[in-house]
Amino acid sequence: MDRLLQDMIWMDALDPAEGGYPGLRTGVVVEENGVLIERDVPVALRDGVTVYVDIFRPPTATDIPAILTLNPYGKHAPKGFHLFPGADVPPEAISRHTVWEGPDPMWWAEQGYAVINADSRGSWMSEGDLVVLSEQEGEDGHDLVEWAATLPWCNGRVGMTGVSYLAVIQWRVAATRPPHLAAINPWEGWSDCYREYFFHGGIPETRFVRFTQWSCRCGTGRVENLPAMHDAHLMLDDYNRSKSVADLSTIAVPAYCVTDWGDHGLHTRGTIEAWRELSSEHKWLEVHGRKKWQYYYRTESLRRQKAFFDRFLKDIDDEVDSWPPVRVEVRERYYEGVERAEREWPLARTDYRPYALDASDGLLKAEPPASESSIAYDSGADDGRAVFDLRFDTRTEVTGHAKLRLFVETDDSDDMDLFVALQKLDRAGQQVHFPYWSMMNDGQVALGWLRASHRELDEERSTPWQPRLRHERQIPLRPGEPEAVEIEIWPSSTLFEAGEALRLIVQGRDIHHYDIGPAQAHEHSVNRGQHRIHTGGRYDSHLLLPIIPDEAHERR
Repeated sequence: MDRLLQDMIWMDALDPAEGGYPGLRTGVVVEENGVLIERDVPVALRDGVTVYVDIFRPPTATDIPAILTLNPYGKHAPKGFHLFPGADVPPEAISRHTVWEGPDPMWWAEQGYAVINADSRGSWMSEGDLVVLSEQEGEDGHDLVEWAATLPWCNGRVGMTGVSYLAVIQWRVAATRPPHLAAINPWEGWSDCYREYFFHGGIPETRFVRFTQWSCRCGTGRVENLPAMHDAHLMLDDYNRSKSVADLSTIAVPAYCVTDWGDHGLHTRGTIEAWRELSSEHKWLEVHGRKKWQYYYRTESLRRQKAFFDRFLKDIDDEVDSWPPVRVEVRERYYEGVERAEREWPLARTDYRPYALDASDGLLKAEPPASESSIAYDSGADDGRAVFDLRFDTRTEVTGHAKLRLFVETDDSDDMDLFVALQKLDRAGQQVHFPYWSMMNDGQVALGWLRASHRELDEERSTPWQPRLRHERQIPLRPGEPEAVEIEIWPSSTLFEAGEALRLIVQGRDIHHYDIGPAQAHEHSVNRGQHRIHTGGRYDSHLLLPIIPDEAHERR
């Protein structure tokens, strides 16, 4: 960590007052709507650095548990859903004291909990320098958990909840194993920062990284220049490894992990992968098909969160022990789907079926074509893409991890960026949309990405249905020579009725384009000229789909 800090590219932090910070209010205690609020309580960490927290709790209760959040966004809640059109979070769903993507402290205090919101080291008025997604945040969170457990009103048990960054930090803190951390509720959090946020298939993400910097820029010292560091570290090196927990199996605390099928390119994969790797005896995975912020604050989700924390922070015997290990929503279209209980992930009964690409007619086929053919597209053109369709004769559920194997060729370049989408088409051939990225309504079934020079597989960790790339070196293509690549398509769940179709799209640019700050984009392309996909005969280009046998539908 010390060496990484020495090589860090820094920028001066923005004055907290310019970010809307009202100034330190240490010692200010007020009661509002029956909730006691203590502002800017100083907490000394193990190295003497002081961070500041706000505490919300029932005014007279004792022997109550605490719920902790730790993030650099600002505990004074400078960001709100009015900045994010399309999020569909009703204004009345949260109070004005709710930190960005965190629990509403007023609601939780009414349920007999204390909420402690902490500003990360180096953010706002907390001392030190701000390095986002760092190992240091995990150690600081450890200290905050242990400090909270000693407060005179606390029962000695601390939980954590929150969305996105507030979920990611939970992996960090839980991996340090604070003795008084009793449960975590990571709601939509990546766990492999390189593969799931910074570089998709090796292609650098360029817009959301800058939005993260905008969100994490206020303090009294220095702030990591995240876009500059991102540009300087293109491979999976020590810097990029430092942004993720090295070994998630060290986490043994009870965990209720939630994500959605529409957060491809950020949270879907990471939440599922983390849940799989946790060594927790008590762990649950829930994957839905709705917008993540709206889902976090909906009444039923709050009820389930409370049941989870009641079980592990208050020792209340409730429904939690009867929860299935996995619950998934099998989507049919936007905000339509059926929730189903499962025992594991991936589903053990999955039938992985390869569908061969046939460039001669643009179809996906159960049997590989004997004749070779190819399709080419202009990698830089707005309409440059290759399309392959599969129409289902019977009702078919696709739930799990898909993989695309392609034989690709460039005409005048040694690299290529490939963007992949799976779509659902209704019987009339019209695309069926799903929620996407918290705010959008035009999502796909699933997405995948690859920069071809990053195609080297980690053979030990890859499976037939989920290729894992090493990202440790670049292997150039040779113009005019076909090369096999494998593309991980992030997990999804979609039901296709008889007569509906699955469409595979391969192109040289982002599937989605949005002119809003937090949208994802990959603007630094290596593409030049034409891309060609070879199919049939010697070229085993195929899409591997996770098909769930028909008996799954009989549970309805």
